[in-house]
Amino acid sequence: MKAVWYEAVGPADQVLQYGELPDPQPQSGEVRIAVRVSGVNPIDVKKRMGGRGGMASARVIPHFDGVGVIEAVGAGVDPKRVGERVWFYEAQWQRDNGAAADLVCLPAHLAIPLPDDVDFEVGACLGIPALTAYGSVFYDGKVQGQTILVTGGAGSVGRYAIQFAKLSGARVITTVSNDEKAASAQAAGADEIINYKTTDVAEHVLELTNGQGVDRVVEVEFGGNLATNLKAVRIGGIIATYASQAMPEPKLPFYDLMYRNITIHPTVVFQLPAALKAEGTCDITGWLQAGKLTHEIGARFPLAETVKAHQAVENGTMGKVLVVN
Repeated sequence: MKAVWYEAVGPADQVLQYGELPDPQPQSGEVRIAVRVSGVNPIDVKKRMGGRGGMASARVIPHFDGVGVIEAVGAGVDPKRVGERVWFYEAQWQRDNGAAADLVCLPAHLAIPLPDDVDFEVGACLGIPALTAYGSVFYDGKVQGQTILVTGGAGSVGRYAIQFAKLSGARVITTVSNDEKAASAQAAGADEIINYKTTDVAEHVLELTNGQGVDRVVEVEFGGNLATNLKAVRIGGIIATYASQAMPEPKLPFYDLMYRNITIHPTVVFQLPAALKAEGTCDITGWLQAGKLTHEIGARFPLAETVKAHQAVENGTMGKVLVVN
C-alpha cells in the first residue's frame, strides 16, 4: 500500500516519508478500511514534532481521523460489514499505524457507518474535532435552555460545539478574532458573536446575560482565558476545556474559583467515557443524515503531498485540512 510515515520526530519536510509499505492485516475484532480521505488535526502535527512525547516505535503512520470503505474484517466481526462506508476516529491512538495510508486497521467499534448521501470529505472532518466538541458540550449533562460561551467559534472544535449546542436547545455566544471568522461562526448558528480583539468579552457576556454569566464555557485556551472566564461564567457554572496551548501550566486562582463554585472540566477525546462517545457518534451521524450540520474545509492535498498538509495546519489554515487518497 501507499503510505506516509516518519521514523524520527521533527519538521514535516524533514521527517515525513512517502512510499510503499506492506498491507496491514485485521486482527481479531478489527476491520480493515480502504482509506479515501484522512483529516489532519493539530495533534497529528504536535506528535510528529515530538510535542506529545518521543517516538513510541520505530515507525509511525500519522492521522487519527478519516473515512473509507471496509474491505476486510478480523475474527469476531460481522462479515456483512465488508463494503460499508464509514467515518472513523482514534486510528492512531495507542497504535503506530494511522490513516495516512491506503489501508488502516482498527477496532470495529471505531468505524461508524457513514450515510450514503454524505460526501467522504465531510466524513473526514469529524473524528477528533466533532467528538471533542460533543464531550465539551455534553459531558456534564443536557444543555437545553442554557447559555453557553464557545471560545474560538471558527475553529474545528468550536464550529461543531456551536452547532451541537444549538441543535440541543442552547443559546450560544462565541468569540472570534476577525470578520472572516465571525462569518464562519455565524454560519454555524451562533446567536451572539464577540470579536475579542476589539471588545471586552467578559463585560459583553454579562450584558448579554443580564449580569448572570453563562452556564458553561467551551474553552480552547484555558490558561490564557481563565481570568476572562471567571468573570463571564455564572456562580456554579462550568468551564469545559480541551486545550491550553499558550499557557500549558496556568496558575489557578483557587479562592476565586471556590467562592464562585466553578467546576473546571478538562476533556480529551481519547479518555471520554465509552458511553458518551457511543452517544456522540450516534447523534453526530443522525445530524449528518438529517443534513443539520455544516462543515468547513480549508485545504485538500493528495497523499503524496502530506508534508504540505501538515504545514497548512501549522500555518493556521482556517477550516479542516484533508489528505485525499
